[in-house]
Amino acid sequence: MRVGLMVGSDKERPRADRLAGLLADGSAAEAAGFASFWMPQVPGYLDALTALAVLGQHTERIELGTAVVPIQPRHPLVMAQQALTIQAACGGRFTLGLGPSHHWIIEDQLGLSYDRPAALMRDYLEVIAAAFAGPGTVAVGNDSFRVNSPIDVTDDAAPPVLIAALGPTMLRIAGELTGGTILWMADERAIGDYVVPRITAAAERAGRTGIRVVAGVPVTLCADHEADAARAHASEVLGHAELSPNYLRLLEHGDAEDVGDTMAAGDEAAVRARLRRYRDAGVTDLAVRVVPFGATAAERAASRRRTQDFVASLLSELS
Repeated sequence: MRVGLMVGSDKERPRADRLAGLLADGSAAEAAGFASFWMPQVPGYLDALTALAVLGQHTERIELGTAVVPIQPRHPLVMAQQALTIQAACGGRFTLGLGPSHHWIIEDQLGLSYDRPAALMRDYLEVIAAAFAGPGTVAVGNDSFRVNSPIDVTDDAAPPVLIAALGPTMLRIAGELTGGTILWMADERAIGDYVVPRITAAAERAGRTGIRVVAGVPVTLCADHEADAARAHASEVLGHAELSPNYLRLLEHGDAEDVGDTMAAGDEAAVRARLRRYRDAGVTDLAVRVVPFGATAAERAASRRRTQDFVASLLSELS
């Protein structure tokens, strides 16, 4: 299992420091030996694609990926142009993570349609695949897009594509058409009993191998008596599954009720054991989301450093 870090919005940093802070975080992750660095597109925050293009100029080895970028606001040909440009900026280390997002973002915040997201994803990937086969003319016609346009960005190999796949249809699409899936709010049982069998079967039917299962997992190293409070904190700042039916359907296949229940929290032995269980469930890539825990900014900063340093010490053990 490859181990990387996943970051989100950092509201404790002043706005003027957020991009510089992200670059520092990515460089530190590379120096610590992490295999990958994942950034979601958080509503209203730094643009993940732009930020990773810049980070590609500040790092040399680490894989850089979006986890994930919603497809509805960006035409697939525009997305392909951005992704190919980032691939060039990263020297071939970029992975494009895409997802259909959630109704409360696409409809309520952006005023766009959330109709038939799985069908849209399949049509979107058809355009992406054609664009990634270039340079040349992208000529695709399907139910969602009519594209007849040149693509002329780079001769370098196109980036791998992963998608957020929580339901059976999306898992089938992921296995058939992409390099794998990026998960959030999935515990070990949901991954081992539900996600891995379905995506693997779909990939095998399509003659595909090397399918990746990237699991975003929150982690807090703390005293054992603080673990329940840390899980409750994670659910408060990262969770609220009841707002997203997609997550609720995934949670039905495991034992977790919200994101805090997927968390590796507690002392060194507890965190190590939980991360091993994710590996044993079939996770190929662990994306650790460090959740600082403490009453003050100084305590949370110390918690972040302590947790990240401990996970870094497990890299060879978990591989």
